[in-house]
Amino acid sequence: MPNPKRRHSKRRTSARRTHDSLKRSILGECPSCHSPKLPHRVCPSCGKYKGREVIEVAAE
Repeated sequence: MPNPKRRHSKRRTSARRTHDSLKRSILGECPSCHSPKLPHRVCPSCGKYKGREVIEVAAE
């Protein structure tokens, strides 16, 4: 397997690593209970998705 002939510069290394950082997840608002939720997923607090109940959530 070939090995690098020369050392990569700090600029080249950091330019490659610019996209390695973690991105914040974007939260939408549930239209029925107005709690934050991930888009295209069932709301964890009310259990609804696209206006209909998908899962039952135990009342606390």
